[in-house]
Amino acid sequence: MQNRRVLISGASVAGPALAFWLRRHGFTATVVERAPELRDGGYAVDFRGASLRVLESMGLLEAIEAAATRMGDVTYVDSADRPLVVTPATYQSGELEILRGDLARILYEETRDGVEYVFGDSITGITEHGDGVTVTFAHGEPREFDLVIGADGLHSNVRSLVFGDESRFRHDLGYYVSIFTVPNHLGLDRAGRFYNEPNRTVGVYSARDNTEAKALFWFGSDRLDHDHRDVGQQRRIVEETFRDVGWETSTLLEAMREAPDFYFDSASQIKLDSYARGRVALVGDAGYCAAPLSGMGTSLAIVGAYVLAGELAAAGGDHTAAFDAYSREMRGFVDVCQKLAEGNGKWFVPPTRGWLRFRNLNYRLLPYLPWRKLIEELPLKAGNAITLKQYAVAPA
Repeated sequence: MQNRRVLISGASVAGPALAFWLRRHGFTATVVERAPELRDGGYAVDFRGASLRVLESMGLLEAIEAAATRMGDVTYVDSADRPLVVTPATYQSGELEILRGDLARILYEETRDGVEYVFGDSITGITEHGDGVTVTFAHGEPREFDLVIGADGLHSNVRSLVFGDESRFRHDLGYYVSIFTVPNHLGLDRAGRFYNEPNRTVGVYSARDNTEAKALFWFGSDRLDHDHRDVGQQRRIVEETFRDVGWETSTLLEAMREAPDFYFDSASQIKLDSYARGRVALVGDAGYCAAPLSGMGTSLAIVGAYVLAGELAAAGGDHTAAFDAYSREMRGFVDVCQKLAEGNGKWFVPPTRGWLRFRNLNYRLLPYLPWRKLIEELPLKAGNAITLKQYAVAPA
């Protein structure tokens, strides 16, 4: 087999998942991560359809189920915390839900003994030559690899270095989201409470056996001119956008100032004609971010890692053939998952009071509507919009 040495940028979900399968197929994987250690926190992520079958084949389904959120109903309330409408758990949590940080740790623990992890460093240059790639780093010495894979998210450094500026591929859906850990001061028991004002949504849901909670802020906006690495600036944006919003907002904003895992970003999609160029390929959000509104980002990452590693193995390490096959296998799945996000924003972040009343009425009537089953099945249908190949695994 050729091209055994593979460098992966990003140690969140797609990167370690890819490293798992590469090792299983006989490749040698190195994962470089900008953060100084494994990043905890993050929002709840869920799995549907094909991604569950991949997790089962990895032998990780039991561990992930043990750490599942087991989230119950989500209640939308008014400013006095009076219930307006309740949505069932399956409407937002998929077939299996887990906190992103918990998933990342499970994947890391499963791969750390057979994969080289380099924390606190990042790629600064990628130079392809006849039989490999020379990679330079912000801190470490230059190294030689056969292939480089970008698994470094929406703002992928690898994609910028090889494919071009992010603005060429990023499509904003018109929303921003912030999520962070807060005390479970409402005493929520595997449940969530959300409050809406026009163009703004505030929510909180319990996590980790109700020992903590996750605060969630969504708002509609044109593209903001901000630095995606400037946390102080991002906190100010959230503070200014929600300072006059009622309900529990002021308490959650106060907790935001001390939150150790503050997250803020746009709801955006990445759309590329090809997920590879030369000896470099992209997986997960780096190549085909579907936006949080789709609920399919983690499923895409898990399935994409499985397919990419499998095609490399099936092609005997021939990256040209493998990357072409990977793009073909994933294209339809990506398109369906990205389409799922289109139009969801108005339901989660109603733009006007009229839309807010219309949304609440629909949620109240949902159990009686003839298309309820269709609404519930759409995400599951998207999750199954790929037929997984069975790739031969290298002998241990």
